[in-house]
Amino acid sequence: MKSVSVKLFCSAGLVASISFASQGGSVSDELVEMEMFFDDFSYSNLNEFYDNGWKVRTETGHPGISGASWSADGISFVTDVDGSKGSFIRMSSVTAGEGENTRHTQFCHERKYLNGTYAARVFFRDEPTYGPDGDEVIQTFYTISPLASPMDPEYSEVDFEYLPNGGWGSNSDPAMWTTTWETFQLTPWTKVNEYTRKPGSNAGWKTLLMTVEADQVNYYVDGQLISTHSDKVAPEQPMSINFNLWFMPKGADGSIGPVDSDEMREYRQDIDWVFHIKGALLSTAEVKAYVTQFRDGNLNHFDRVPELTPALASPCGL
Repeated sequence: MKSVSVKLFCSAGLVASISFASQGGSVSDELVEMEMFFDDFSYSNLNEFYDNGWKVRTETGHPGISGASWSADGISFVTDVDGSKGSFIRMSSVTAGEGENTRHTQFCHERKYLNGTYAARVFFRDEPTYGPDGDEVIQTFYTISPLASPMDPEYSEVDFEYLPNGGWGSNSDPAMWTTTWETFQLTPWTKVNEYTRKPGSNAGWKTLLMTVEADQVNYYVDGQLISTHSDKVAPEQPMSINFNLWFMPKGADGSIGPVDSDEMREYRQDIDWVFHIKGALLSTAEVKAYVTQFRDGNLNHFDRVPELTPALASPCGL
């Protein structure tokens, strides 16, 4: 067994050294030199969050209920969970069924990511925190590039979407959807993608992992492969890392939209950590081992993925 050390910066600006064990130096000697990004969302306020390259969406528009707002009001940081020192970021979205009483939530990291492994530990919920149940709500982890024009052939998007109350024209049963997009246009609605719908509840903490290559995209939940999508839809353009929580409008691909009630209701989604490594295909167990070492070394955040030259605009919207 061989140990390799690498110096990384934590959010407080201190430098720590983490040792990565490897079998005969065959893995870690190369792996620790690669470009990695990690955040466990140990923040006390939004300014700290923004300082590490995150943005919160304020742009109105697609997707979601028409006329709804998007704002930082739905972002909070939860610490000392159940007496532990754990922390995570929480998204909270609310609706009473109409655009003027709906607030969606989304946050995004810089647009500089393409091939490699993406992973996040996410807490999904099947029911609202309060109010009537049944809205077609979407809880997500995904990567995306801007749509330069309708049916843009270089558009790129890789999605985990958890739908606890159905949607996209399916029944009302919970299901995890994985979708890899080649392109689309809003009017008239036209899409080119590959998707997989895996029925069943995903309530609770789940580790989501995507491996993105030029010829395929693989999606895993808690280490189990649930779908593989082809080179016909694999990403071609650098993407940003995103999470959002929104309500499906009536008629979107056959969706029934919000329930018939003017009572306010809230849904929540929590994210414990997010990880990316450029160009390497890691398993869920390997990612978890890295996260454990980072946390043991008090590394709450680091970013070794450089901006592209020239840097790409990183809008936090569609």
